[in-house]
Amino acid sequence: MQAPRSPHAGSAHHDAPESVVDNPFLELIGVRQTQWCEGYAEFELPVQPCLLNRQGVLQGGVLSTLLDVACGYAGLYSPPAHEPLHGHTVSLTVNFINKGASGVVVAKGFLVQRARTLFFARGEAWLDGTLLLASAQGSFKLTGRAR
Repeated sequence: MQAPRSPHAGSAHHDAPESVVDNPFLELIGVRQTQWCEGYAEFELPVQPCLLNRQGVLQGGVLSTLLDVACGYAGLYSPPAHEPLHGHTVSLTVNFINKGASGVVVAKGFLVQRARTLFFARGEAWLDGTLLLASAQGSFKLTGRAR
């Protein structure tokens, strides 16, 4: 199975900086934001030994974090000249499908629907673009500022 391309492939999008701005935890574990545009966000993480569990595979919490971030950012895009949007996770369901121990994980978040104060998103975490490790769906509350 091959990872699907961004739904915005070929359209204008914001190529993200080399590191995630204003998210020290993601920087600590080595996450990079690679794409961000209206309704879509993509992050990548090289698998490192410190991210593995005692069975020698990627820790489920790492996958959950990546999916949470990808889904959340998919609903929080604002153009560079605009005030940034903020929000927090209300609910996130993760389905663990396969295991991985090395390579690069790419987490893709897709906005499903936005309401006045909530939005809904789904996500996929792929290992080296070929193996689906996990999927997720979540609901997120829009907030006026970071909290």
